[in-house]
Amino acid sequence: MLTFGEMLTAYGRALDDTTVLASRAGDLTVPTPCAGWDLADLFGHMVGQNLGFAAAVAEGDAPVAAYESVPVATDDVARTWQDSATRVRDAFGAADPEATVHLAEFGFCPTVAVALGMQLLDAAVHAWDVATALGQTYRPTEATVTVVLDMARQIAARPGGTPVFGAPLTEDKEDPWGDALRLLGRDPDQEAAA
Repeated sequence: MLTFGEMLTAYGRALDDTTVLASRAGDLTVPTPCAGWDLADLFGHMVGQNLGFAAAVAEGDAPVAAYESVPVATDDVARTWQDSATRVRDAFGAADPEATVHLAEFGFCPTVAVALGMQLLDAAVHAWDVATALGQTYRPTEATVTVVLDMARQIAARPGGTPVFGAPLTEDKEDPWGDALRLLGRDPDQEAAA
């Protein structure tokens, strides 16, 4: 299990990886592994999540509207993404890991440390989504893979799954990152075909 500081470093790395990918995004109309979403939809969602979590962590709470998708355009997607990534990273970095934060969008009150784990999973998986849409490969650090796989198994084991991710696919036990993606409803073989 990673310490809060280690998780914060891993999270920053995933955010930075997406910043690099955002700078390469020329056509935001290309489809992504997120059903029904093109890159503009995905980045809009990701930016909204960053801003919502940043507000909730900094203030202890934020309304559901704080998490709403933010419109992005090709000429400003990298800047918009970077701004939101800086805000959420700074919010987590300044927070007490044991403080309770109300996540209105999800309807529960985890610690800041648990919220950071949620965001680490989201950042790593969405970095893969963006890379796949761009026809590139992406794999986070092995420490991040371990955290994401553990959380993905917990999510997949919930009765009825979760509305946040697609229906879980079966692990093949050959690659932990591939299994994490499968458990979150993604086909890791799609990356090679992109």
